[in-house]
Amino acid sequence: MTACVFAGSLVGTLTLGYLGDHLGRRPAFLLSCAIISLFGVFTAFATGYASLLCIRFMVGFGVGGLTVPFDIFAEFLPTSHRGKHLLVIEYFWTAGSLMTPLFAYLTLETSWRLFVIMCALPCIVSGFLGFCLVPESPRWLISVGQDERALAVIRNAARVNGLDPDTQFHTNVKLKDEHVEESGFQDLLSRKWRKITLLLWFTWIGYAIGYYGTILAVTRIFDDEEVVEGDGHGVPHFDYRAIFISASAEVLGLFVVIQTIDSFGRIPSQVGSYICGGIFLFSLSMSAGSANKTILTILAFFARAFEMSGSCVTWVSTAEILSTEIRTTGHSAANAMGRTGAFLSPYLLSHDNIKLIGSVMLVLHLLTALTAYHLPESKGKDLGHTSDDKGGHDEGGNEMFRYDDDRNESQPSPSSTGVV
Repeated sequence: MTACVFAGSLVGTLTLGYLGDHLGRRPAFLLSCAIISLFGVFTAFATGYASLLCIRFMVGFGVGGLTVPFDIFAEFLPTSHRGKHLLVIEYFWTAGSLMTPLFAYLTLETSWRLFVIMCALPCIVSGFLGFCLVPESPRWLISVGQDERALAVIRNAARVNGLDPDTQFHTNVKLKDEHVEESGFQDLLSRKWRKITLLLWFTWIGYAIGYYGTILAVTRIFDDEEVVEGDGHGVPHFDYRAIFISASAEVLGLFVVIQTIDSFGRIPSQVGSYICGGIFLFSLSMSAGSANKTILTILAFFARAFEMSGSCVTWVSTAEILSTEIRTTGHSAANAMGRTGAFLSPYLLSHDNIKLIGSVMLVLHLLTALTAYHLPESKGKDLGHTSDDKGGHDEGGNEMFRYDDDRNESQPSPSSTGVV
């Protein structure tokens, strides 16, 4: 059942990411929310195992669109603040990680149908708020030649932030931030993008196996299974306290990487996190069955903290490396590779020997760190300009929307800091 959700995510991320580059970020984002919400609720009304798998596949399909709203946010942020703020929103992912065992504790032993409905509610709320508050990405609008719509979004941003849009971005401004280009999945393997694409794919596969494998390993280790008399099937009795504590580690991991990403850089942050995550998961696996629960909880805590740190920075780095015309396509393709790893993780974790699993996971973490090490550093550079220093900045290092001014061509470009 878990693998089925990840399989849906693989198909969904390729589809919705492609739509994000060709139909717009906002429609793809809202479609993703609608699919997750609708089929999340439909799960409660499944009439059999086959229908349940089909519905969960569609939930996964919608989850595949998660890269699109992330990229929208990245495209609004100035260079000097981008890394930190892209990480700050990951607290909402952590909130979801904490809410899931809480919902399970409150409902799962009584009604799994109520549990899945509760899990769908946050996405229903975020979809409604997204419809009301999230505009189309100006960068995408410019990249497809819709400069007037892009300018309208930017002028409205100035207005919302209490600035005079006529002073900041008057109607004669002609934005020229991006080149108008068509792109598709085939471009990811072109000479320009092939090396980066392959490195991203292997990094995402490794991160997904590591992140979701760690969650599954922790759940397995803290599952005190009881065998029902007269029935060979085990009934899981989870140690919700230990699972919740380990899930809360994501708060610490995210906090630490927020403080260090702009000083250490994207690549060192990923490499260090993946290596440490692998070591703690290996230690947890080796200690399972022999150490007391306090030691196991501590090891699980730090394993999940480092997994969270590494995965979050990989998301940031991917959005920054790719240029606008191919960003959601490339990000979604990398996410699809990650979903492939996520699809494999429950099968890897199903092996009886937990110590062997820990050893394999350590090797995979080291390989992930190696591929991340060879990605280009994007700290302090414009979106999509990791190999050069093109693109305008103001004196504070803030990325700018460049433009031609019909009224006064010598007027300096306004920084996006005042309007985002």
